[in-house]
Amino acid sequence: MKDDPNPPPSPAAPAATTPPLDLSELRSLDDTIEHFIGNFGLKQLIQSVLLSFAWFFDAQQTFISVFADAKPEWICNDHFSSTTCNSTANICRLPKESWLWNSPVHASIVSDWSLECAGPVITALPSSSFFLGCLVGGFVLATLSDSYFGRKNTLVLSTLIMSVSGLLTAASTNVWMYVGLRFVSGFGRSSVGICALVHASELVGEKWRQKVGVFGFLFYSFGFLSLPLIAFLIRGSSWRFMYIWTCSPCVLYSLQEIL
Repeated sequence: MKDDPNPPPSPAAPAATTPPLDLSELRSLDDTIEHFIGNFGLKQLIQSVLLSFAWFFDAQQTFISVFADAKPEWICNDHFSSTTCNSTANICRLPKESWLWNSPVHASIVSDWSLECAGPVITALPSSSFFLGCLVGGFVLATLSDSYFGRKNTLVLSTLIMSVSGLLTAASTNVWMYVGLRFVSGFGRSSVGICALVHASELVGEKWRQKVGVFGFLFYSFGFLSLPLIAFLIRGSSWRFMYIWTCSPCVLYSLQEIL
């Protein structure tokens, strides 16, 4: 019997069926992160504390002008005979020889650069310049942290800009140089807090993020409280030492983050 040249088609094998997707087995982004880095451990605690410590330097540079830019008290010069010099007199209308600063001349930029009669616009310009720098840096550095550099690199860049410009501020020779460097310092400071907070929170599990976020605010408070202590320790010294004492550790902090 000859083979049929057109044999009947064999029955098709049943198609492989894909099992239904169990949505309960899908991991969320937070669950995936916790699966690989863990929820919370000693290493994560140390890293979070180190990152949050950047807030300490942030507070120092934000409030340092309270001491460096303060207008010192003045007293009448007992060796100069004048009936017009008294505690209620306008210092700008008195002869220069009739009054003295009640603290060393170099204790503040006001007395160091004779800005007592420059007017409120000039004396308030350094602080205004600092916060204007914060405004500009908030746009620029926030964009870099979200797109090109990432949180950690932006944090290192910010602390470096803030600390190096602070050290250069200590070498200012006039109020205009001082104003410009305060702008640069504010520019760098603008993203320190947010980068440190977000990056520290990303290192731990979801339920620990609020607790880790508290570290930054604690260090910010400690940074603010450290300024009166530093001012007390260097009382009688130049305002420039305030910047040196606060910015030198910040430079070292930035370098250790790089290494």
